[in-house]
Amino acid sequence: MHLRVRKIAFLFLLASAFLASSSWADMALATSKNCMSCHHSDRKVVGPALKEIAKRYANEPLAMATLTTKIQKGGAGVWGVVPMPANPQVSEAEAQKLAAWVLSLR
Repeated sequence: MHLRVRKIAFLFLLASAFLASSSWADMALATSKNCMSCHHSDRKVVGPALKEIAKRYANEPLAMATLTTKIQKGGAGVWGVVPMPANPQVSEAEAQKLAAWVLSLR
């Protein structure tokens, strides 16, 4: 019985840490909008790592607006020759939420 309680407590703490550090809802939104097809949090895939994006825009005053626009309308030339396609399926509110999440990853 004691081992079972410790195991449950450990799993609860692990789940709490995961939810606090990398919002599961934001990751689910990014996955549902196909962001994770081209991006990974820690490494370059087709597009840059999300943490690298966060670092690049960390001190930019208009980072939220810039990323929100890029998420919806796409962009080119910032990270190399592969352009980011437009994402018309992403609403402005969703793009803002995704931009805030990416910026929180630094």
